[in-house]
Amino acid sequence: MSDVKKLYIKTYGCQMNVYDSERMAEVLGGSGYVETQTPEDADMILLNTCHIREKAAEKVYSELGRFKPLKAAKPDLKIGVAGCVAQAEGEEIMLRQPMVDLVVGPQSYHRLPAMEAKARAGEKALDTDFPEEDKFEKLKNRPKAQRGPTAFLTVQEGCDKFCAFCVVPYTRGAEVSRPVDRILDEARDLVERGVREITLLGQNVNAYHGAGPDGDWSLAKLIWALDKVDGLERIRFTTSHPNDMGDDLIAAHGECAKLMPYLHLPVQSGSNKILKRMNRSHTAESYLKLIERIRAARPDILMSGDFIVGFPEETEEDFQDTMELIRQVNYGQAFSFKYSTRPGTPAAERPQVDEDEASDRLTRLQALITQQQRAIQDGMVGREVQVLFEKPGRLDGQMVGKSEYLHAVHVADAPVARGDLARVRIVESGPNSLAGVLI
Repeated sequence: MSDVKKLYIKTYGCQMNVYDSERMAEVLGGSGYVETQTPEDADMILLNTCHIREKAAEKVYSELGRFKPLKAAKPDLKIGVAGCVAQAEGEEIMLRQPMVDLVVGPQSYHRLPAMEAKARAGEKALDTDFPEEDKFEKLKNRPKAQRGPTAFLTVQEGCDKFCAFCVVPYTRGAEVSRPVDRILDEARDLVERGVREITLLGQNVNAYHGAGPDGDWSLAKLIWALDKVDGLERIRFTTSHPNDMGDDLIAAHGECAKLMPYLHLPVQSGSNKILKRMNRSHTAESYLKLIERIRAARPDILMSGDFIVGFPEETEEDFQDTMELIRQVNYGQAFSFKYSTRPGTPAAERPQVDEDEASDRLTRLQALITQQQRAIQDGMVGREVQVLFEKPGRLDGQMVGKSEYLHAVHVADAPVARGDLARVRIVESGPNSLAGVLI
């Protein structure tokens, strides 16, 4: 009889959760699990949850409800909840959904093998601690598989900013940066397994201050060390805070050839009144000056951002300030949301903007962002870009990859393989991708 068990993971939310899901799959690989793409085949189902948006917990309970028939048909099926909802509501999850066997927070998933064994023995397993041990070090000897050409690498976790709308400081904890040597070891290991592009992750990744051989290193210094890793061709990082864009990091965008010309730098609002109420600690003017400095260092950089509309007490005038900032920056990409209350955050207790008005503002903002995004994409036609090919496309002979600007690019009848880097001339701009031909 085979000891192989099947694991199904559903991941919600940000790239940090994607990275965490990969690590959970690897650490459970040591307990005999292999991943499956369907919950019906699974011996264990893990929901890796995100707590950023409103009603996040209710969505988890709804998803768990859909697994009740599976649990009834397969009594030995184990179901777990991981991530930020687990951290915030661990005991409540166990009470409301008795079929859940284990609940693990984002700082404790290195303990999953012991928790899985406990669940297999018929006991409930709950761990939402902020343990003192380094979870990344505990995972160092996990089973390792061949990787695709791109990978995420967490270098910093947690947040000390306490934005008025955000639960991250409560679910992920204080800012912690991983030591330099361990990051470089993981990067080299990823490259040995086929990775050519690494995206450095953190809640405030540019606040990185990890211990190096000569004192604490900045993110820029870490990037320059990664630049020397043979076989690593591209470096990206996300998500950044405007207050942590140091001079050395701005300079790296202009001087480090492996650092891609794409920067996600959330501003959230263009109104100084709203920024103050958000506890963002920067102004619209300081943000725009920062963009000028970054573009002076790297003129072709593509800017991406985050926006929240309908924040408590936001007026139409405040919203127009945001629209004006967007016009001045000219974003190639952005993520935008209506404000949603998060219990326990300061903004949740303030007077809320009318729901219909917030929806109308979001529609108008997204129309402007889409206009800018399409214009920048259309402007790529005729240009040459470098594409890292990641997978076959939907058409026979087609290959798909990403340009240095993070645009999806597809090439027909391309004699290239997964992981190849090639020069491509853009010949057509579509709604969500570019078409090109190999040079």
